[in-house]
Amino acid sequence: MRRVAFFDVDETLLAGKSMVSFWRHWSAQLAGEGRSPGELRTSGADRAALNRAYFAHFEGVHRTVLEESARRWYADYRRGPRAFLPATLRRLSEHRAYGDEIALVTGSGQLLVRPVADDLGAHHVLATEQMTDAGGTLTGEVRRSLIGDAKREAVTALLERLGVRAEDCHAYGDHSTDLAMLGAVGHPVVVGDDPVLTGHGRARGWEFLENVAGPRGAAVEVMPVG
Repeated sequence: MRRVAFFDVDETLLAGKSMVSFWRHWSAQLAGEGRSPGELRTSGADRAALNRAYFAHFEGVHRTVLEESARRWYADYRRGPRAFLPATLRRLSEHRAYGDEIALVTGSGQLLVRPVADDLGAHHVLATEQMTDAGGTLTGEVRRSLIGDAKREAVTALLERLGVRAEDCHAYGDHSTDLAMLGAVGHPVVVGDDPVLTGHGRARGWEFLENVAGPRGAAVEVMPVG
């Protein structure tokens, strides 16, 4: 039976926020070149608006430059002693052992999380896509911020394309904006203690995983998820 396990990325697999962590790396890179990255907006709007404002900073950057910087950022990030949530990483390994396809679903940038997907063996990346011109230069715009209902729609579209039943699939998320995605599959799992997700999860008998940070770690033998 074909199944997909959907994982949010920030504070679900990674202990931190990929966009914030990458911004520090990017800012240091620009500072080393004698350039200013500009001021990052972190409040005063909803998540989708903040998401669009974040990616506007990369207007004029060639796609390949951002891809290479993302690879360097993640190569450094993954070595951190508290960079991941081992409980969720272990569950991802269990799904892979069972033969499930792994999909990362995140409002973070597709270019930013591709190294994460490659490292964790994900088959699909559903993420915010940055727009480019014909020459591959980023325009500063995004096709759509993959947050809230957009996550659910992306999950549903992938399942339809693959011909997989939603009730057979799992999804993992940590924030109230993951609620729509979690409700779209048969086996939702709450990571951590977000009050909105906790309330919904307890009322519906959903599974919970801890969000204690730790290292990437070596591969371990795991029991597959049934």
